[in-house]
Amino acid sequence: MPKDVIIACDFDSADAVYAFLDRFHGKKPFVKIGMELFYAEGPSIVREIKRRGHKIFLDLKLHDIPNTVKKSMTVLSGLDVDMCNVHAAGTSSMMKAALEGLTRADGTRPLLIAVTQLTSTGQEQLEQELLIQKPMEEVVASYAKNAASAGLDGVVCSPLEAAKVHAVCGKSFVTVTPGIRFADSAAGDQKRIMTPADAAKAGSDYIVVGRPITQADDPAAAYERCCREFLGA
Repeated sequence: MPKDVIIACDFDSADAVYAFLDRFHGKKPFVKIGMELFYAEGPSIVREIKRRGHKIFLDLKLHDIPNTVKKSMTVLSGLDVDMCNVHAAGTSSMMKAALEGLTRADGTRPLLIAVTQLTSTGQEQLEQELLIQKPMEEVVASYAKNAASAGLDGVVCSPLEAAKVHAVCGKSFVTVTPGIRFADSAAGDQKRIMTPADAAKAGSDYIVVGRPITQADDPAAAYERCCREFLGA
């Protein structure tokens, strides 16, 4: 299973993200384009970053009725991204529809993963606000099993649950884990977090890192540090 560090490019304009990416010389990092940037700039930002040679995780977290998600994924399939996602809470029928819409006429498609529970959600919120009384690890594992049964390639989960997901869905089932912070970084609004090195030990396949890189004085150096800690390279 290939492993990689994905930089969360949570910027509000094309100019801002281009200025950031121009600070990287040589290696082209795998990047995540989320809702903020996509809603600000539209599909053109995806095409341009792809043209520049970056792999792209398009993080739009689709969650709607199956037919709407299927049609939306059909549109997104034309953007030539490498990974995209839905919310596992949309149920198996929605995830199957997403997979059908994302698959092109020639049978090719990006990786499709499902968000289990956001890393900003803690056990207390899970129980008191979402009315889910099971332990977080058990909930995430159940969502992951549903995603695997629907034919998806993996899930987004915190690194705390990566080992459990692999235990129930197999080693080839991809775990993409945000909530990554260096040991000397602030947690911010994340609750279920881990360092890059610990995430590697826990079984994360891809880690998504935002502010520890994007807000660093030297983003390229922070990225290289992250790669060293996570990939040992």
